Amino acid sequence: MRELVGKTAFVTGGASGIGFALGRVFAGAGMKVMLADIETDALAAAVNSLRDLGPGVRGITCDVADPVSVERAAKASYEAFGNVHVVCNNAGVGGGSGIDSISLDNWRWVLDVNLMGVLHGIRTFLPHIRAHGEGGHIVNTASMAGMVSGLGFSPYATSKFAVVAMSEGLATQLEPLGIGVTVLCPGFVHTRISESGRNRPARYGRGETPDPTSWAGQLAARLAELAHSGLDPAEVAARVIAATREDELYVFTHPEMRVEVEARFAAILAAMDKAAAR
Repeated sequence: MRELVGKTAFVTGGASGIGFALGRVFAGAGMKVMLADIETDALAAAVNSLRDLGPGVRGITCDVADPVSVERAAKASYEAFGNVHVVCNNAGVGGGSGIDSISLDNWRWVLDVNLMGVLHGIRTFLPHIRAHGEGGHIVNTASMAGMVSGLGFSPYATSKFAVVAMSEGLATQLEPLGIGVTVLCPGFVHTRISESGRNRPARYGRGETPDPTSWAGQLAARLAELAHSGLDPAEVAARVIAATREDELYVFTHPEMRVEVEARFAAILAAMDKAAAR
């Protein structure tokens, strides 16, 4: 989608972090923007802070884990702006790693938001984009955790691997229809994802703080430290809008992580070679 002026973007997780940066960059490009987020106060502040970019920025409370909530947010977007063209399925949470305490509530929460939230966005908006025939682009936020297994046995990594596969398959089917797909795979970005528990719905339980001396506890502390010093979300958003215009499938932000990807691929190819030799 090279021409974005006057078009509409819908962004989940839009109250902070990468989602807010996406809303800002799309609004700055002349788009109307609907920010969707579960955190109502932060959402109101985000919308207010973007008012200087024009009147075409609004917010809607949305729990992406609930398909009905996503459908309501979509309806509000159509009523406010008409057709939606760019959909950023960006909302995500982190939590629950390791083998010492395998919590079903943690797994359900992370998968419902990070994976099913993406599916709910696609399921809701794709028929609309196909019907209006004006072209469109879907951006799904995955992670480098969807390319390499450095987080170990983790619902977060599992969800992000699935988002990568979903995006690749979707791109193949949508290309003939003139609808683009981008999967965003950032490394560490300066966001509050390490504080995801602040928005954890009661239906998933309270969650537990891992023992700081355990593998999971040490990993959580290290990830929070890396996120605090991570890449500016504005840089990530700039790469996403460029990929939207150029119809690029993959967006990577940390090329230094290529070594880890190559190590994974080398192990896969070695296993393939062993299978061929048998």
